Amino acid sequence: MESDLRSIGELARDSGLSVSALRFYDGAVVLAPAWVDPRTGYRWYAPGQLADARLLARLRRVGLPLADIRAVLGAAPGAAVAHRVLDAHLGRLEDGLADARRELSLIRRLIDQRESPMTVTTIEHRFTVPARELADALDAVRFAVGSDPELPVLAGVLFDLDGGLLRLVATDRYRMALAELPVTADRVADAPAAPAAPAAPDAPAAVGASVAVIVPTALVDAVRALLGSGAERAELALGDGSVRVETGGHRIEGATLGHDYPDYRALARLDPVHRVDLSAAELRDAVRSAATGSLPSGPHGADCEVAVLTLDADGRLTVAAPDAERVPESARVAVNRDFLLEALPDAGPGQLVLELGGPVAPLAIRTPGHPGTFSILMPVRLPA
Repeated sequence: MESDLRSIGELARDSGLSVSALRFYDGAVVLAPAWVDPRTGYRWYAPGQLADARLLARLRRVGLPLADIRAVLGAAPGAAVAHRVLDAHLGRLEDGLADARRELSLIRRLIDQRESPMTVTTIEHRFTVPARELADALDAVRFAVGSDPELPVLAGVLFDLDGGLLRLVATDRYRMALAELPVTADRVADAPAAPAAPAAPDAPAAVGASVAVIVPTALVDAVRALLGSGAERAELALGDGSVRVETGGHRIEGATLGHDYPDYRALARLDPVHRVDLSAAELRDAVRSAATGSLPSGPHGADCEVAVLTLDADGRLTVAAPDAERVPESARVAVNRDFLLEALPDAGPGQLVLELGGPVAPLAIRTPGHPGTFSILMPVRLPA
């Protein structure tokens, strides 16, 4: 019998696994030898086990958990379950890579600050925006503000001034909303500064003007209420740990949050596979009337109602429950139903563009003509 079998040393050499790894996977009931010598306890493997050992070595190399390795090796050749296990692991790796990129981005900034300490000055960035547009931008992102006490950095809206654009960003990790509007620079100066004449209404923002502050939720809501006064323009001042908004002869100011906001730009770079044009009212009605299912995918691990958006062969969108008949994975995505409804305009038939990238890619909801204003919903993983 031994002449037809590979010794554990030979299998280790031919598969890329170490002898100790093969012993471990035998004990873990992943790859058991074909025969064990009852006198010496030496392990022998059948010729057909070399393919499984080589596959096991590759699964081990990409960090697949032991239970998932067992599921892949135990599945029939070509079985869908093995591919679903690999897709789920790839999704986890991509999530981890995105987290690592955000952390490394912050680490690089901290290193630069450590090597080249900045001179502390009081810099105030002042600019004006149409009051109505600022109100609309706040409405477009407010629903996505985080409320988890363990993540205070997300308990507000990021005001990111970048040259001639002001971007507003909010996220609670399960969804993200962005809005942008052009600004007119009044002045960007070190304080204390001599009074300066206001810029002409059409003057461009100062070249290179850049500042990002996190405005806490309560202050965001107060600013939004102030913008309802009917004034035409609003003046903002950002910097030095504070924000000030003046409009219609009224002023609101307060302290910003002293945290480093996550790198939202990396999350906003999407690669959609499908784009669907439809009205907000049409999508809202479809989501409200469709069957849903409850899955443990909400904030803090709570159950949430999940709706699955799918595309038929003609590119038409349908909304179904998680247990509905499956369609090709590239043409479906599961999301939190309540989050989806909150991301839609409150009223009106406004047109939308949905971007689907597959079951593990975020769903993007865009408004035609406003490329910088959109929402992103993180996908909910469906059970295998």
